[in-house]
Amino acid sequence: MVRLTVLSRLVDGLPLAEGVESDKELGPELENLKPQAKRLVKKLSQERQESNRLTIDSGKFAFHVLIDNSVCYVTLAEKSYPKKLAFQYLEELNSEFSRLYGASVESVTRPYAFIKFDTFIQKTRKLYVDSRTQRNLSMLNKELSEVHQIMTKSIQEVLGHGEKLDTMTRMSTTLAMESKKYAGRAKDLHTQALIRKYLPIGVVIGIVILVLYLRTWLS
Repeated sequence: MVRLTVLSRLVDGLPLAEGVESDKELGPELENLKPQAKRLVKKLSQERQESNRLTIDSGKFAFHVLIDNSVCYVTLAEKSYPKKLAFQYLEELNSEFSRLYGASVESVTRPYAFIKFDTFIQKTRKLYVDSRTQRNLSMLNKELSEVHQIMTKSIQEVLGHGEKLDTMTRMSTTLAMESKKYAGRAKDLHTQALIRKYLPIGVVIGIVILVLYLRTWLS
């Protein structure tokens, strides 16, 4: 059963539209996966994808992702739900959303600018709730060549990889800051060493010049 659907702009992860079951239908387990779906979109926007179709396992559930025309379509379903139907569902959303709002995606600045699309999401989702209907069984019997191009990853692989990159970025930033501090301290120490080395000589020279001047002045 299709549970959660999120449409986002790929370049920056800005949410465009969303379709979910009621909180009662979702339950606590699925409710916890809603923020994970948004994190997933942000990670996908940061990395170049090898395929525009991706399935990501997450325990008893799976995220199915379709990327087209700078829009990322994500839906969540039980892992047992047929992959063919999940992507057929996303294809229908993609077709209608592109027709209605495709030209406006790049220009919007506020989240959920196309929230009205939720009506179409809910209507379409109802058609895919039961995979055993005659309509859906007929789709399953069709050979979809795109299914062979769908990559499969784990949620840890996708989100964990991004978290490692974030950690490395933070470490690099910290090292750069520490290097600057070290360079500054080294410069200060070098200056202090020069002062300690040449100050006595400068003092002696100054005293000699002063004595010679006084002798000249007094004579």
